Parts: sequence; structure tokens; C-alpha cells
Amino acid sequence: MDHSKHTAIPSHELNEALLANAPIYGADDEKVGTVSHVHGQGPTMHVVLDVGGFLGIGSKQVLVSVDQLNLMRDENGKVHGTTPWTKDQLKDLPEHTD
Repeated sequence: MDHSKHTAIPSHELNEALLANAPIYGADDEKVGTVSHVHGQGPTMHVVLDVGGFLGIGSKQVLVSVDQLNLMRDENGKVHGTTPWTKDQLKDLPEHTD
């Protein structure tokens, strides 16, 4: 996926309603997770990702800081993100429980 034509989402626009269910892609454009929910708003937000599993079954929730994600909109306005983390690295993070 060519992200060069995608528009970064300004930190003041980041909120749960915007990010819920957004796919997150790793460096090799492999889907590494999906946004489950968020804690906080804006530049200090933490994002809970569902990683692993299939269709939400067997997935693990992990917490990452929003500054570890590049959140953007594609040409059609669809929200998604990228991260330098691999799926395996995310799965190795401690499980997040609310």
C-alpha cells in the first residue's frame, strides 16, 4: 500500500470514535492489528490493539502509545495506521486488561 498519498490525522482530531476498528499495518504492509479502543485523547492517547487471532477469536489486546503509530486517512477518507512493530513484537507485549 502506498501511504505517500495518505493524509496524516492531526493529534487534536484523535479520538475513539475516529479510530475504533481502524486497521494497523506493520513495516511490510502486513496487517498487524486493529484498534479496539483508546484511553485518553490527542497526543497523550494510548491505543489498545487487538493482535493475532482470527476474526477476533484468540486475539490479544496490547497497549501502545499513539506516538508509536502513524495514523492517517487514505484517498477515500478511510482511517488506518502504520507502525514499525511487527505482529510478533506486538504479541510479545504484555496483555492489556481494562
